[in-house]
This record gives sequence, structure tokens and C-alpha cells, in this order.
Amino acid sequence: MKTKRVLFILLALFAVQVSLFAQEKKMTRKEKEAAWRAERLRKREAEKAKIAAEDSIAFTQAVQALRNGSWALEASNITFNNGITRFVTSSTNYVAVNAGEGTVQTAFNNTNINSPNGLGGVTLEGNVWGERMGTDNDGNVFFSCSIQGNGISAVIYVTLTANTNQASATVNANYSGNRMTFSGYLYPYNSAGIFEGQVSY
Repeated sequence: MKTKRVLFILLALFAVQVSLFAQEKKMTRKEKEAAWRAERLRKREAEKAKIAAEDSIAFTQAVQALRNGSWALEASNITFNNGITRFVTSSTNYVAVNAGEGTVQTAFNNTNINSPNGLGGVTLEGNVWGERMGTDNDGNVFFSCSIQGNGISAVIYVTLTANTNQASATVNANYSGNRMTFSGYLYPYNSAGIFEGQVSY
């Protein structure tokens, strides 16, 4: 009796599989293409939602880092006063503020150990003061501060794009009028992957 019951279940399952196979086989080419497009769209939307959620978290962390006065903007490129842009290594080209001290570092040639900071650029540090922060109607965040030290006297203007941690920091030298803009991503200082060279004076 038990054997007959098992056999009946197996036959029922087989019948269901045959029916599903027949239905799939009956699908037209257009129907298959439509199903494939719908699945591809579903996956794309799911990926977009995931990225948007991650960007939102990164943005919230970046805003809090600016408020806490503990952040680092890792640059993927630097634009100079004359409009020329250079692509750079983010871990060694950055603007950072932490514990009341600001750092601006460039490293255009990591093999040049004879440069002021040993990384092919300069590393300048100073005290931070005059922090200001605001938000526009689109949700973009603006932050500014001054850095004053032995080798630097500049005002830093940071723009953080809404709902992401993508940002830029323009360094305006107070006396020479020279300007550099660091473009990249802004992180809390403790989670940034930056490497500091020898401080230049």
C-alpha cells in the first residue's frame, strides 16, 4: 500500500513537470524575450536600489564627519588654477581635518623620494578655524574653514553632493591667489585610507 502511494506521488510530480515543460515550450519567441527583458529590468532596479541605499548611508556619514570636524577627502583628480587637471592616487592626495588640525597633501610622483614630503609633492598642516556649514535646496552640503600653519594659509571650500559622498574641496591660498580643487570622495577621518608623507615647511 505504501509503495503504491509513493508511486502515485512520483507519477503526479512527473505529470506536473511535463505540464510545465509543455507550457514553457508553447511560449512564443516574443514572450520569451519579454520575460527576459522583465527579469533584466528587475535585476537592474534591484541593483539601483542597493546602490542608492549605500550612497545614502555614505552621504549621512560624510555629513556627520563634517559636523564632527573629522573627515578626509580622497582625491581622484586635482584641477589647478590654470584649468589643467591631473589624475592622482587617492590615498596620497587629499584634504583632511581632524582634531582641530587641517592637512593638504599632494603626491604627483610617488617614486620621487627627494620631494618635500617624499611622495612627489608637499604635505602642509595647520590649525583649523572659522568652520561654516550649510545646505542648499537640492540637498547639497557646503562647508568652509581656514587652515593656518607654518607652510599654509588658505581657505578650504568643500561641496558635498546630495545623497552621495562624492565631493570636491577647493584650496584657496590667502596671499598668492593660487587655487587647487581636489575632487573625489569624502569619508570619516578614521575610515579614510590616506597615507601621510613628511610634513613640509
